[in-house]
Amino acid sequence: MNPRVSRSGPLPDGTADVAVIGGGVVGAAVARELAGRESDGRPLSVVLVEARADVGDGTSKASTAILHTGFDATPGTLESRLVRRGYELLGEYAGRAGVPVERTGAVLVAWTAEELAALPGLAAKAAKNGYLECETLGAEEVYRLVPALGPGVLGGLTVPGEAIICPWTTTLAFSLDALARGAHVVLNARVKGVEHDAGEETLLLTSRGTLRARWVVNAAGLGSGAIDRLFGHERFTVTPRRGELLVFDKMARPLADRIVLPVPSSRGKGVLISPTIYGNVMLGPTAEDLRDHADTSTSEAGFAFLVDKGLALMPALLQEEVTASYAGLRAATEHGDYQVHLDAARRYLVLGGIRSTGLTSSMALAEHAAGLLAETGLVTSVRDDLPDPPRMPNIGEAFPRPYACDDLIGEDPAYGTVVCFCERVTAGEIRDALASPLPPADLDGLRRRTRAMMGRCQGFFCGAEIGERLAPLEEPR
Repeated sequence: MNPRVSRSGPLPDGTADVAVIGGGVVGAAVARELAGRESDGRPLSVVLVEARADVGDGTSKASTAILHTGFDATPGTLESRLVRRGYELLGEYAGRAGVPVERTGAVLVAWTAEELAALPGLAAKAAKNGYLECETLGAEEVYRLVPALGPGVLGGLTVPGEAIICPWTTTLAFSLDALARGAHVVLNARVKGVEHDAGEETLLLTSRGTLRARWVVNAAGLGSGAIDRLFGHERFTVTPRRGELLVFDKMARPLADRIVLPVPSSRGKGVLISPTIYGNVMLGPTAEDLRDHADTSTSEAGFAFLVDKGLALMPALLQEEVTASYAGLRAATEHGDYQVHLDAARRYLVLGGIRSTGLTSSMALAEHAAGLLAETGLVTSVRDDLPDPPRMPNIGEAFPRPYACDDLIGEDPAYGTVVCFCERVTAGEIRDALASPLPPADLDGLRRRTRAMMGRCQGFFCGAEIGERLAPLEEPR
């Protein structure tokens, strides 16, 4: 494992220029961006601090995995601007880093007269956000695009730029890129308190000891409100919004070759049907406000709600096998926009209230954060010695996988040895993930890196062998 990755033992010595709290997709993007900047001619020293044992192990692992155009964001908001910019940045970065993206397009479907009447306004809203590709459709045209939709469609609105992406690979790519640029990644370190010394340092009191930094960026997601209060602010409250989803078998994929969106309401984007980058079809999410910031359990009521919705939206989908279910928590606040605030006196920046659009806007948020820190004098220029982005292993179903690449297998037979038959994951892929500069900490981390145990049998066949391969990495270090 890279010596700049710490899951246990002593914390990094000295004082970092910036400590980024939160190893989700936004925090990892910020760490990557700042590690590529200079302060008075020297590279910024950056440490990414995460409470869990792996990056991307919170909200970022359980999103709807859509690369949004931002067509339906509130015009004039920071979210609208950053989603639009992030769509461009992440789309370009994904191509260079090998993050799988499928440009499926989407269609909003109107089922009631009220929803039908709202479609022209949504097209106008998209235009205000700089997205001019939307087109209104009649019911017949909607059924032509998605024949499996249930009865009762009145019309629709196309959004051809919407896409699906791998959220796990995205977060991991940002983290590996940050490491290659010289950043440290500190895991299993929950921030419990903040102190300021007499100089220009902030002391982060973590569950593993004290970290020192000149500046702190709060990208803690569900914990961003609590961290903000540690710095003396009462600007927003994060209310965990649970979204439950059902994942259908790959045999269902022909039913939904594009994203099927509901007409948005004040509660959010509603229940959608979407293909996934892994070849499945997803139905969800629900939207339930909770008090518990860690409750990612699924519920009988949630499943019943989704089944009812699915039967109305696409009855044929409910005839297919459900492979998995999961729930994610979104960082909802009482505000209608991202909560980005700079406190120069405390040398502190918060990126809070980053909701479901955070995956898309992650690189733009990082760029925006770097710009704000440049105004304080901390960031002075972009480094001219940056390494190329890491080339990520492909786990997307629409692109060549190792088990099907004869030239790759010819060079290394391990890529022809299938270990997880449901997802066709090879011994070579598992070996590479375990040997990575940022290896998985457990089976869930290995799933996110390789898709192993994510298929129909959910690890019943391959779980024991994969567990044995992971065991040496789980021993105390």
